[in-house]
Parts: sequence; C-alpha cells; structure tokens
Amino acid sequence: MNNPKEEKTFLMIKPDGVRKGLIGEVIKRVEQRDLKIVALEMFQPTREDIDSHYPKDEKWMKRLGEKTLATYEKYGYDAKKELGTENPLEIGKQVRKWLIDFMTSAPMVRMVIQGVHAIDMVRKIVGPTMPSDADMGTIRGDFSVDSPALANREKRAIQNLVHASENPEEAKHEIDYWFKGRKSFEYKRFGVDN
Repeated sequence: MNNPKEEKTFLMIKPDGVRKGLIGEVIKRVEQRDLKIVALEMFQPTREDIDSHYPKDEKWMKRLGEKTLATYEKYGYDAKKELGTENPLEIGKQVRKWLIDFMTSAPMVRMVIQGVHAIDMVRKIVGPTMPSDADMGTIRGDFSVDSPALANREKRAIQNLVHASENPEEAKHEIDYWFKGRKSFEYKRFGVDN
C-alpha cells in the first residue's frame, strides 16, 4: 500500500469558475488544507476532449435522464413539453450535449493534487455536486447558486464551478486522461512533508 501522503486526485476548474476569477481561490483553499498541487495547466478543451471525458454508455446517459426527469417532477415542470420527450435515454443524450457545450465554452484549469486522503479532502473542499446543496465554506456553497431546476429550464449544464474525482478509480482515469504524457512534480512542502 502507498503512503497516504502520496494519494493523488484530479480537480478541474470549469468555465464558470474561470470566468468568475476563482482560479486563485480554488488553489488557495487546496493548499490551505496541506495538499500539494503537483501538476497544473490552463487549457481550452475541444469538443472531442469533453466527449471522451464523459461516458457514452446508455446506462450512464439513462441515469442522467432519470435525474433530469426527477427534477422536472419535483418542481412540477412538463418534461415532454419542454424537452420533447419523457424517455430517460433521449433526455440523457440532450443533457450530455449541454455538458459538452458548457465545458467547451471557455478555458478551464486542470490539476493533480496530492496529499493525505486527497480524494476525500478535495471533495470536502468543493462541496456536493449540486451548489444548492453545498454548505457555506465550500467552493460551491460560497460561489455558486445554480440548481438543476434552473439549468434544466434553461437547457444547459449545471454551473458548479469545479469537477473533482469521486474515488481512486476515477482519479486515476482522469489523471491519465487529462495529463497523458505530462509530468507531475515531486517536492516537499514546509511544515507538511517534514
């Protein structure tokens, strides 16, 4: 087993986080928790980059559609009228397109973060996926007010500022995908790695 200090995760600042000028704030919050940024790059993704980032399998898209339908039902909106269908798979395909449109709308920042329980720590720092569920003190709770209901009504992706890997398998996959062939750096942080 690896040393817990060596756990790595992937964090990406999305277009809305870049547009709001939150790059420095995100980095500050990560480093304040004694985590190290070992790779960092601003980039403009292509549609192909994002298309390959999100799963294409029908099971994933159907689940996305089911979540969207649940939001429509919760708020009393007519999915058939607004989206032209109530088929979860077809709705999931629409939502996936909204994601690709959003994620290619501006530059993003990708980074690899290393440290004790890096995956769980970064998830705590960013807060739950839905900004409306995020507590104050988290990145999403402090800087986003978006909700799935509003995003669905406007036929767009939820603007939740950042993406953070959820588990070790996802972290490895995303680091390999977004940093393929790029070097990460090894260094000691004062007061952390001594």
